[in-house]
Amino acid sequence: MHIRSNSFEHRQAIPADFALGARAGQGGLGGNRNPHLAWSEVPEGTRSFALLCIDTDAPTDGALVADAATPIAVDHPRGDFVHWVVADIPAEVREIAAGSCSDGLVAKGKPATGRDAGGARGLNDYTGWFAGDAAMGGQYFGYDGPYPPAHDLRTHRYFFRVFALDAATLALPQAFTAADVLRGMQGHVLAEASLYGTYSLNH
Repeated sequence: MHIRSNSFEHRQAIPADFALGARAGQGGLGGNRNPHLAWSEVPEGTRSFALLCIDTDAPTDGALVADAATPIAVDHPRGDFVHWVVADIPAEVREIAAGSCSDGLVAKGKPATGRDAGGARGLNDYTGWFAGDAAMGGQYFGYDGPYPPAHDLRTHRYFFRVFALDAATLALPQAFTAADVLRGMQGHVLAEASLYGTYSLNH
């Protein structure tokens, strides 16, 4: 299986139009539009797709993230931050148009009832990041784009992964996460395709 995007080149920078955060000169916020994705060479027997977007370079120390005066070193320990989770995408879908699932920031998060490419939206990790914030706290379903700390010296990588599954639906809770999808697809993956784009507000 193969995946591509018209919004960015594999291993190249993601434009601010598809990010949540932007440099101060751009107003501080990006367009927060989902990028275009298309996949092909789908294996026979595919009954649905699952989609994940994960930043694998997220800092692991929240206090350091909050301390904008102290640069976050490139070798600081990193973890995953989930930006997009979609399950049960119909088997006939091969493409997601740019901006069709997210176009701008929705304070407190997009609703779970929205359908991304015909599939069910899961929770992204801004749910935990904004928890306790009176203005922004809520359940963040669907896509919300890159917003790495401006004082982080590492360029972040954002992996878009599409899985072809032999199951039409996965057994998932109503408010499901990437971890739920990864568990639910065990034994059902026929193929996977991935690409990544990069983003930084530091350089």
